[in-house]
Amino acid sequence: MLTSTSQPRRVAATSVALRVAEEVGCAIGEEVGYSIRFEDQTSEKTKIKFLTDGLLLREALVDPLLTRYSVIMVDEAHERSLSSDILLGILKKIRKRRPELRIVVSSATLQAEEFLRFFAGEDYSTNEIGNICYLSGRLYPVDIHYLDQPCEDYLETTISTIFAIHAQEPLPGDVLVFLPGREDINTAHQMIADRALNLHPKAPSLLPLPLYSGLPTDHQMQVFEPAPSNTRKIILATNIAEASITIEDVLHVIDPGLVKLRSYNPTTGISTLVTVSISQASATQRAGRAGRTKPGKCYRLYTSSTFSSMSITTPPEIQRADLAPVVLQLKALGVDNIARFDFLTSPPAELVIRALELLYSLDALDDYAKLTRPLGLRMAELAIEPMLAKALLVASEPRFACLQEMLTIAAMMSLEGGSVWIEHDGERKAMESSRRLFAVEEGDQLTMLNVHQAFVTAGRRDAQWCRKHHLNYKSLTKAVSVRNQLRRYLERFGIDVNEPEGTMTGGVRERGAPLRIGGNASAPAMDKAEAIRRCLTTGFFAHAARMQSDGTFKTVNGGTTLHAHPSSLMFVCISILPLHSTDQLLPHDGPLSVRGKDYILTIIAHNRIAKQTGSFSTKFSKQEQRHSSAMSPRSSVPGCWNMHLNSTRLNVEASRVDHIALHHSLDQSVQSEAR
Repeated sequence: MLTSTSQPRRVAATSVALRVAEEVGCAIGEEVGYSIRFEDQTSEKTKIKFLTDGLLLREALVDPLLTRYSVIMVDEAHERSLSSDILLGILKKIRKRRPELRIVVSSATLQAEEFLRFFAGEDYSTNEIGNICYLSGRLYPVDIHYLDQPCEDYLETTISTIFAIHAQEPLPGDVLVFLPGREDINTAHQMIADRALNLHPKAPSLLPLPLYSGLPTDHQMQVFEPAPSNTRKIILATNIAEASITIEDVLHVIDPGLVKLRSYNPTTGISTLVTVSISQASATQRAGRAGRTKPGKCYRLYTSSTFSSMSITTPPEIQRADLAPVVLQLKALGVDNIARFDFLTSPPAELVIRALELLYSLDALDDYAKLTRPLGLRMAELAIEPMLAKALLVASEPRFACLQEMLTIAAMMSLEGGSVWIEHDGERKAMESSRRLFAVEEGDQLTMLNVHQAFVTAGRRDAQWCRKHHLNYKSLTKAVSVRNQLRRYLERFGIDVNEPEGTMTGGVRERGAPLRIGGNASAPAMDKAEAIRRCLTTGFFAHAARMQSDGTFKTVNGGTTLHAHPSSLMFVCISILPLHSTDQLLPHDGPLSVRGKDYILTIIAHNRIAKQTGSFSTKFSKQEQRHSSAMSPRSSVPGCWNMHLNSTRLNVEASRVDHIALHHSLDQSVQSEAR
């Protein structure tokens, strides 16, 4: 029997597993191992297993009672991530069938009674369900400093504080800086590098290191390595470093008191990253990072009165996130009645309705909100977003016949961090030139396909080839591994994956030449590129939008204005190509709003949206409403809802368009900003 410890983030699962393996005295993957998405470091010898909450939920699809485990620990439960909240609800159901299962819920904040009450229910007054244990931990004294007056520019104040600490505090003593998101981290990184040039030649050096969830794993692990001699590490992190990880030698914490939270609007389908004040619980966690190994100091870049006005805790993610993947997973776990599921905190009805509509439009649910078989069940088992899963599963159909190419595209879109491009110091123009070698007018997805094919053909055995073309060798190697895992999923489903993949001369398309990937005798009138784009449309058609004359786009269903993201090839193309008012696009997971501007991250050009059935509707039809058994009314219970599932099917008629955009997987880009 195994003992498992689930973590909200992969960097926490890997770092803690490495630390425990070191304490036990074994190599990682033996008695102590870890599993994260598309990476498994366990063996038959493994007794203690660290994994993410989402992966443990995925294991429940195969083993609903999690019979492999005798003890399950849910760590960092106070963060109230989407997966951890669902996992707690599933464990509560499992415990009714397996009373011998030991469940340990670890919270760094004073929410123990809330968790115990959740599992105990009416028996909360007795000690038969569980007990609360308080562990003080190894925390050294931390001096907390506040500003006398609010600062106008938190980023400038942060940089000034870093250099003040570096000038006044002796080594060793690294600095941990909490910043809202990736953009601020990159800006601060550059500011530190520029100002470090003015340090005295004999002064200790500064080594700025970024840390956020979208960063590749090998880059994340750099923050745990000891600093070079006569050097101070400056770790620029999002809230990923609040409680999930411990970094040695951190004696100084700088806390601007801000965080980026992801909020999903079910009406517009836009995920918004809003910079807001942190909670008091988060501020306490951040300060505690300075006292893990020695007495430390925390510099709060706000006043003490501001701290007093902060909320006690952060709103749970389940109340502000897209619930389509969660609903699909619950259905696959046998939870047909979503409204009756025992949530730790009930989600808003609008988010659940939107999730059901989307899954219904993707044919993952039938008219009675039941999981379709085999399509819906297969979509749930694939470790990718529902829209991408639908496109991948239909790729083997004769009308598309592009399974090999879709496997590659799905793997590239599933990479953590979002981008395979590397910008070396002072080589931005060279990087853009390299990117154009692989670029195709059909869009970003097919460009990623070009990159993968070129890597497999020419660069897999030569890391210097990747450096020459400004590509991330480790990310592309990871993409090959992810593709193989997705391929094995499809083989298990009984899908033929032996279709030969189309190739291109030299792996890179010649400038100006049309992209043609292989061919198919069953569809002579449609080249491979057209088949791929139509296949992608089957998954992402729900986010159709129309290009405007000024280069922006407006969603078809809501008229929301969208912009091509600077990381997209279309950001360049829009400024140099003639535009047409009929051009359209399709975002992948829904657009991303940052600082009041809505972005499309990756775009694919297309000349026609094929007719799709089983599509999307945003309002109910009274004549065809079905009272779904999965949505039984619970209006008498606070925080719950009454809902009906719309059974209307909307046909998207074939319409002439010139561009379709696909929003890149927000598992990499949006979540890395939000965390």
